[in-house]
Amino acid sequence: MVKICDIREESPNVKTFFFERKIHFNPGQFVMVWIPLLDEKPFTISYIQENLLGISVLKKGPFTRVFHSKKAGDRIGIRGPYGKGFNLQINSCVVGGGIGMASLATVIDTLPDVTIIQGARNSSEILYQKRFRNMRLCTEDGAVGFKGTTVDLLGEIIKKQHFRKVYACGPEPMLYKVVELCKKYDVDCEVSLDRYMKCGFGVCGQCDCSGQRVCVDGPVFTTSELNKMEDFGKITITKTGERVVIDKRII
Repeated sequence: MVKICDIREESPNVKTFFFERKIHFNPGQFVMVWIPLLDEKPFTISYIQENLLGISVLKKGPFTRVFHSKKAGDRIGIRGPYGKGFNLQINSCVVGGGIGMASLATVIDTLPDVTIIQGARNSSEILYQKRFRNMRLCTEDGAVGFKGTTVDLLGEIIKKQHFRKVYACGPEPMLYKVVELCKKYDVDCEVSLDRYMKCGFGVCGQCDCSGQRVCVDGPVFTTSELNKMEDFGKITITKTGERVVIDKRII
């Protein structure tokens, strides 16, 4: 159990909750967060210092609405970290869509001179604007930065600048298109998948993607691994265990 020591509003629907706790963490890993008498859900760590960590939470469903109602001094449960993180290299680009930027924030903190692409539906949803001042932004309505998707903007940049690696996190259709674009330009790519998780350590199989358990085999996967995962970008498993076609909307 940990005590919330501070809360920062990142956007109208995203808050970062800070806790005093020292853990060994690799960018891209996740923790399971427990709210007593409610449920447990996975979240990435978006801030980490020697004795302080932060979790950025998008208000979306019943669990995250209760999470957003928490105040400094309240306690929650944390276990982890779990999963496989990113293999970091210099001369890289990160591509974040929506709350996917939370998984990439510690990558940016770690790598020098990384190129940052962030996409959102509108300007109010852009995250970490004061934290990362050199971001290349894109919005669907064009109100801020490039008008279009993260994939469109990456396509423009990658024609002119060579990267050793591209790291991405966001809606799965976006990730699929990022991977295909990187293959076209022969750039190594790693993406962090967001699948429905129950246990967090490979027992329940709820987060399966073509035989890969995202919680232990991922959540970060390489291009070569994704090439063998036929469900990637196409099929997901709901919390009831139903296999459904993924919404093709990207950011």
